[in-house]
Amino acid sequence: MTRRTVRIAMNGVTGRMGHRQHLVRSILALREQGGLDLGDGDTLWPEPVLVGRREPALRALAERHGLTEWSTDLDAVLADDTVEIYFDAQVTSARVDAIKKAIAAGKHVYTEKPTATGLDGALELARLARDAGIRHGVVQDKLFLPGLRKLKRLIDGGFFGEILSVRGEFGYWVFEGDWQEAQRPSWNYRAEDGGGIVVDMFPHWEYVLHELFGRVTTVTAHVATHVPRRWDERGTPYEATADDAAYGIFQLEGGAVAQINSSWAVRVHRDELVEFQVDGTHGSAVAGLRGCRVQHRSATPKPVWNPDLPLGAGDSFRSQWSEVPDNAEFDNGFKAQWELFLRHVALGEPYHWDLLAGARGVQLAELGLRSAAEGRRLDVPEVTL
Repeated sequence: MTRRTVRIAMNGVTGRMGHRQHLVRSILALREQGGLDLGDGDTLWPEPVLVGRREPALRALAERHGLTEWSTDLDAVLADDTVEIYFDAQVTSARVDAIKKAIAAGKHVYTEKPTATGLDGALELARLARDAGIRHGVVQDKLFLPGLRKLKRLIDGGFFGEILSVRGEFGYWVFEGDWQEAQRPSWNYRAEDGGGIVVDMFPHWEYVLHELFGRVTTVTAHVATHVPRRWDERGTPYEATADDAAYGIFQLEGGAVAQINSSWAVRVHRDELVEFQVDGTHGSAVAGLRGCRVQHRSATPKPVWNPDLPLGAGDSFRSQWSEVPDNAEFDNGFKAQWELFLRHVALGEPYHWDLLAGARGVQLAELGLRSAAEGRRLDVPEVTL
């Protein structure tokens, strides 16, 4: 049995997602289970090197988790030949320059999305990585959610017949920050800092639609800033310059239509924070973060429009659906993708969620904002290097 250590420069782990999902629930969780089993008695041991701009925050984070390596000097960390992987969870506006440095230093790159603030920047990163011959990946965590994995199982099993449409609802109320603390950082609501729900969520919808149902071929979007005034982390009021809600229609290769609403200004009246309803000729499904319910055509009732019938007079519509069983163990989605990327680096196993895939998400966000600004439907060309 051999244990190989892989040192990972983790930039931006003092932030919400970088800390909770990537450091604690992925890398530290892998260490708690004894490392990543590579087979044949070999284990990969991830050793994080925390990187960031705020020394006190880095020191406190390292002490909290019993880590000893941290630095505010990214250049020095990238110059260390023992560091093999660079991970980026910074604000989007700082991401491109840091990833360019990592590629130039010969590091393998794994990064949060969006990979850049525009398609040109995202494609440049993909080209640089290809030319450097490094391994690279982009976080596409929602593909690893239990609910969507069950949905993929249904698709692969032919449950739906011909898929006709996809309807998605995502969002929750993010407090303004005056009388209750906001759940998201204030930069999310400033366009000049790379904020906005289109930039944040359309890359997610691109890979979910692409992987499960087909490539997005056209986009029509309407965006809004429903809450124009918010309060930042210091309690100072500011004007929100970025969109906090987006309403998108996506034509998919093969003919299906997807409609997805995304909002940080909506109160939740659904089972989960995100839900996708898929309707096909043979059956329908509603998938969330963890659960997935189905209704086959053989068990579909024949509703009749009758506004005089009181709600609940008969069987509720929800009771007419069946729950899809787990049939598998589902780990944290971020951790599951980290494991695949680490195996890609260590063993060369296939991995297609790369910087080019990340560029497709940036493209869809860019075109979504342009569609909203111009008030028209736009084609989505295939992205190539």
